[in-house]
Amino acid sequence: MKEDIEVKIQNVVVSVVFPNELNLSKIAEKVEGAEYEPEVFPGLVMRLQKPKAGLLVFRSGKVNCTGARSIDEAKEVIEKFIEILKSAGITVSGKPEMEIQNIVASADLKKEINLDKIAFTLENVEFEPEQFPGLVYRMDDPKVVFLIFRSGKIVCTGARKPEDVNKAARKLKKILEKIGAF
Repeated sequence: MKEDIEVKIQNVVVSVVFPNELNLSKIAEKVEGAEYEPEVFPGLVMRLQKPKAGLLVFRSGKVNCTGARSIDEAKEVIEKFIEILKSAGITVSGKPEMEIQNIVASADLKKEINLDKIAFTLENVEFEPEQFPGLVYRMDDPKVVFLIFRSGKIVCTGARKPEDVNKAARKLKKILEKIGAF
């Protein structure tokens, strides 16, 4: 009996490197909603509504995108950003390299979890209920970090591929069943 876990991606963080430097002052001047205050922060901040995401843009050509709900959506955000730059008369040469930095996902195991049992049984665990109600569990393969809550809700962070999130969630459930944490 293979009971699957419904894992929902909440955030995909990608970094993109453009082959050329970007003139942040010019972008701030020409692109509506672009925020650039170099005396406060060295990057330019842009927020897109469709798809909803945030961009941190640096002079070096590096751009960090956060808030996308899938890899395809992150690609769409970067394509839209390139279109915005081009329509503002800003030259974008070559194709940027995109790399997934982090995927954050959540799931509900639909069972109450005994966090004390996990804390006393497993390694790579941090649990200080007086500081934070969740237990932190670091998994080595795939390399992810889980926040586990008594309610059965879990948050997975640190994955770089969606299939790693699903693999890790299934593995976590098996581990919790094996040690009797449900």
